[in-house]
Amino acid sequence: MAGVGRAAVSNWRRRHDDFPQPVGGTSTSPAFSLVEIQGWLRGHSDGRRLPADEWLWQELRAAVNDDDLADLIADMGAFLVYIHREADDWGKLSSSDDDASVVAALPGRIRTACAGIIGGDAFPERLPRNRMSLIRSIARLAEERGTRDTFEFLRERYFEVHTRRVYFTPPEIVSLALDLAGQDVGSVFDPACGAGGFLFGALEHRPGTRLMGQDADRVTAHLTAVRLALCSDNVEIRAGDSLRADAFPGELVDAVVCNPPFNDRNWGHEELTADPRWEYGLPPRVESELAWAQHALAHLQVGGVAVLLMPPAVANRRSGRRIRAQLLRRGALRAVIALPMGSMPNMAVALTLWVLQRPSEGRSPSHVLMVDTSARPEDYAQSAVQAWRAFVEGHELDEPGLSRSVPLIDVLDDDVDLIPARYLSPAVEGATSPERVTGAGNRMVDLLHALAKLVPVAETVTKPRDLPLIPLSELVRRGMLTVHYQHPLRPGEESEVPDGSAVLTAGDVAAGQPASGTTPERAVRKTILTHPGDVVVPQVTQQLVARVIHEGGAVLGSHLHLLRPDPELLDPDFLAGFICSSINLRHCSSMSSRYRVDVRRAEVPLLPIEEQRRYGEAFRRLAVFESSLHQAAALGEDLVQLMADGLTHGTVQPSTTENLKGTR
Repeated sequence: MAGVGRAAVSNWRRRHDDFPQPVGGTSTSPAFSLVEIQGWLRGHSDGRRLPADEWLWQELRAAVNDDDLADLIADMGAFLVYIHREADDWGKLSSSDDDASVVAALPGRIRTACAGIIGGDAFPERLPRNRMSLIRSIARLAEERGTRDTFEFLRERYFEVHTRRVYFTPPEIVSLALDLAGQDVGSVFDPACGAGGFLFGALEHRPGTRLMGQDADRVTAHLTAVRLALCSDNVEIRAGDSLRADAFPGELVDAVVCNPPFNDRNWGHEELTADPRWEYGLPPRVESELAWAQHALAHLQVGGVAVLLMPPAVANRRSGRRIRAQLLRRGALRAVIALPMGSMPNMAVALTLWVLQRPSEGRSPSHVLMVDTSARPEDYAQSAVQAWRAFVEGHELDEPGLSRSVPLIDVLDDDVDLIPARYLSPAVEGATSPERVTGAGNRMVDLLHALAKLVPVAETVTKPRDLPLIPLSELVRRGMLTVHYQHPLRPGEESEVPDGSAVLTAGDVAAGQPASGTTPERAVRKTILTHPGDVVVPQVTQQLVARVIHEGGAVLGSHLHLLRPDPELLDPDFLAGFICSSINLRHCSSMSSRYRVDVRRAEVPLLPIEEQRRYGEAFRRLAVFESSLHQAAALGEDLVQLMADGLTHGTVQPSTTENLKGTR
């Protein structure tokens, strides 16, 4: 609420006798009265502007108990939609000093403004009088930051503390699914829309697209509806179970994209036995995924495409083989794409994408596309899209180990197994030649010798050194560094970045590789170029990462913090090393297997510049050692696979003589 870190607050508590006393909690985690803290901060701000968004967030949290916070944010989101669309009406209504008249009129106006987007229960019929203070606070912040940014702030803050409420589909999967759905798409439907990743992605890819969605969680559906409605006038989101209570009966769209619930045995099998959507067969109780597939097909126009994430078990469970066979015979299932392990966080198995198409009358297709990108984690999306487009254009595909257009007769056996790897041609023999195996082994030996020389050396101390830490926000205040981040391009906005510019992405930073993004794929708003000596930190990451830029000139991508230290006051390697130390994990919000990084709260010690440079040199050596370790691990995996393939294909054989440098 004051725009400072914990160290500053601890200092205030020691220095100021009038600092409020705790009213609860523990000695290590005290709780304070919000009203008392607000009063103290106002009296000690010394003319500094206090962050209005943080004050609003605390006001929201104090207004209701934690279980009702999501409902309150959804209601306030509906209010933001109203003032976004009816700004003049709100201006006239809010000018009244009589809160009673505003309280009486506001619910009806909000419900009317949101009726076509969310439905009739977008806002309570009655508004408590004590909510007017909160309503006016939100309106003031929206006037300052805009309705979209205001809601994004509230939404992100909510999901930071309620990460299990909704599952997020990674942007890479969203982009891949939309590319597979096609370019000429005027309407998109997600029947299990969750946080709206697919729909928001569709809006970014194709502004003006008609968006429809449904989700079983009422509050999640409302939050998603508000977020989309603040960016588009052509949105309709409904709450409810799509399988049991379809909110869009008879609606046909150009594309359906969905990450449906998996392994759900309570999907409505008994209630929906005679449902007309089961055109390809009644889904067994254990095959909820096949119910979602047919639900998607039922909402497609002829020729429309559906892309659904599926667990691999759906490809070969015996209970679903008849439906799989019907989907193939009638031309509804057009492609199965296996994704690399880890492309979907928190999943113990590698998922697949099913590409379905509403068949037209006439001759059914004779082939189905099988793609396995498990060995292409770096460019799996590009590989899948290229294979799909070539398949749609009628090309005969057979790329060993990656893709193949398979005759249906090869798939329609007793099992109807749809695991792509089963149908792909093996890798060419040249890939396992003796020369390549021996060369990989020699490179591995050279790298292991080099690694021994890179092992970092540090002096031990008899007594651990106490390094007082201060937050980065304090370093910013002192002018020792500046913080920059990229605003993503919103629908209807023009990018300042020239087409074809190299863009540094969060994936590049995590992998320690040069900029690989391009502006058409991930458009960003401003030309923020990296400079040598900058430090970049991903905003969402599986482990803390901070990279020092050695060659500048790339455009800063989205979801990255860029720290630009004054080299006379702050050594970049020293800064990066301390930021990604485990001590700063306490300033990150946990998101299951990932962390959301608030870089301004990260803490570093403030040391003389010469001492910083000594630490920086040690951190530089550690970074080189880490990079070499990763290189050795990757080369080792390749060597193991090459040797195993060579032995099984007969291109090499076990040797009793010395083949590799110094090895037997």
